[in-house]
Amino acid sequence: MTRLSLALAAAALLAAPAARAQDAPPQAPPAPEVGAMAPDFSLAWADGSGARSAPASISAHRGKVVVLAFYPKDRTTGCTAELTKFRDEYDTLFGKDVVVLPISVDDVASHTAWAKDMNFPFALVADPQLTAAAAYGSHVPGRPTSGRTVFVIGKDGRIAWRDLRFNALNEGAYTAMAEAVAKARGN
Repeated sequence: MTRLSLALAAAALLAAPAARAQDAPPQAPPAPEVGAMAPDFSLAWADGSGARSAPASISAHRGKVVVLAFYPKDRTTGCTAELTKFRDEYDTLFGKDVVVLPISVDDVASHTAWAKDMNFPFALVADPQLTAAAAYGSHVPGRPTSGRTVFVIGKDGRIAWRDLRFNALNEGAYTAMAEAVAKARGN
């Protein structure tokens, strides 16, 4: 092999990782680890009666267990299954003094209508710019919605449990979440 062909082969090998990185699909920013402080946010939220006056935030609920559930869109199949299960089994899954904050890209008007139609016992958080989703590693750049992820945040404001691929159609996902909530509550 000549020096020129060796140099060309070496250059191709050095360029290969960069080319592969450019071809790789965009990745979500890393999600906060268990034990880390939960990223705070300040976003509009609504229940079936309309928008709430104070913005939703993690810091406003310090001292309580918070379940932060990112979902793609109001009224879609998986999201309806997930939030209906949250509604129907609220006491079993969460119990008393737990704040449940489902969050999606939908606006307050969409959340108000859906919460009213479904009689949800919790408000829905509007994250149209996906800022909270990005802070929790739940948004893959280039996609118009967040992924389906769930975080249990302890009374101290730290991530107590997370499921970065929450399966809304798998009973085991709800069981694991309920166990994490009970542990965070001190039960």
